[in-house]
Amino acid sequence: MVSIVIPALNESTRIGSVVQFARNSPLVSEVVVVDDGSVDGTPKEARNAGARVITSSLLGKGASMEDGLRATSGSVIVYLDGDLDGLNPALIESLVAPILADRADLVKAKFSREAGRVTVLTAKPLLRVFFPELAHFAQPLGGIAAIRRSTAERLRIETDYGADLGLLIDAVMLGFRVEEADIGYLAHESQTLDALGQMAMQVVRTLIDRARRFGRLNGSHVEEVEEVERHANDELAIQLETDGEIQGLALFDMDGTLIQGRTVSEVAALAGKTGQLVEFLDNPRLRDEVRAQSIAEALRGVPKRLFETVAREIPLTAGAVETIRALRRNGFRVGIVSDSYRVATEIVRRRVFADFSVANLLRFSGGTATGGLTLSAMFTHSAGCPDHGSCKSNVLRHLRERLGVPANDVLAVGDNTNDACMLRLAGTSFAFEPKGSVVAACGQVIRRDLRALLTPTLRRRAAA
Repeated sequence: MVSIVIPALNESTRIGSVVQFARNSPLVSEVVVVDDGSVDGTPKEARNAGARVITSSLLGKGASMEDGLRATSGSVIVYLDGDLDGLNPALIESLVAPILADRADLVKAKFSREAGRVTVLTAKPLLRVFFPELAHFAQPLGGIAAIRRSTAERLRIETDYGADLGLLIDAVMLGFRVEEADIGYLAHESQTLDALGQMAMQVVRTLIDRARRFGRLNGSHVEEVEEVERHANDELAIQLETDGEIQGLALFDMDGTLIQGRTVSEVAALAGKTGQLVEFLDNPRLRDEVRAQSIAEALRGVPKRLFETVAREIPLTAGAVETIRALRRNGFRVGIVSDSYRVATEIVRRRVFADFSVANLLRFSGGTATGGLTLSAMFTHSAGCPDHGSCKSNVLRHLRERLGVPANDVLAVGDNTNDACMLRLAGTSFAFEPKGSVVAACGQVIRRDLRALLTPTLRRRAAA
């Protein structure tokens, strides 16, 4: 009758006790943990406690919530966090009671704890401005909730930290019945200030998007928030500053390396713009910066949603996810370096569970490409590549300086000539299905499956 879904990322300390708590309820028919690319043994601990574990299709809490919905069969879904402690024995019964009594379609947990900074400083003030009828909810961002399956299937679940707030707003505005249930005191693990900053940006974007959709905000404000978010992330992902000690750095090209094909070509084909790109793609007579701007101009008018769809559906290279997760388990910080667009690289990053991506910023207005492009500052360096003004090797230089990683601890993987400088500069390089002898000469050649790079890489680290 009741399915428990627990999105989890590196929660090995508490996930077992949360799973056991859920299984103790007589109302619960299944417990599913949706692993978001954990590298600390979370899946093993969850299985040992009796949960069924699946891997999220896309990095991000909301995506895990949707995956859990699809993987379960109960008429009521209860979402729990994987880091909870001090749970009230009657928590699950309290959450589902209003739904079983047909009084509510969504029940949000109300609990006492130190007020969350994102809730107090971001969500609450904006709710009072745009959705005053929701300002009374004690924990609008709380991830503990029960929802009728038929209701959840009619609502849009954001893929990131905006998921819980988005569900609340959508449910109320679309006429579903929403209640709060007091579940007592809860203890959560605290987050770093930088992590909270990322969460706050995603929450703001979700709230303003809903304000626009429900006629409470001019649409241009949403684009401004999204643009701020993209610019804030463009220099370097927050993960680089908030995670622990770095044992190594691994940089992957995207098109032709992590994914099968080229995102811009796929987008152009679907948009009927292939002919307009032919003269720019891989044209050696054009400087990299000019080619990038020309391609962006050719894509003017293409819907943003098309870029997102291609990035989410284009096939991954064999072994991409397994390779990146193995590297992360061994202390590597893993990033995507691409001269494509952040709108695509960030989705692929989340599909393969990488830590960050560096790419150019394609500009959108009204949901369509404007033809404008902001080149990532990471591709240029004052003491950078002698042959190219804009070069992936310069990204490597910036990262080494910022993270303090020795050259010997840098791994690079690419397939085309625009990867060659980066491959030469890295301590360990792999040319994956190399496009020409120049690239093949820049590193160890591997084919078909990216997992082929793991054995020599990890053996070398063990020897060091």
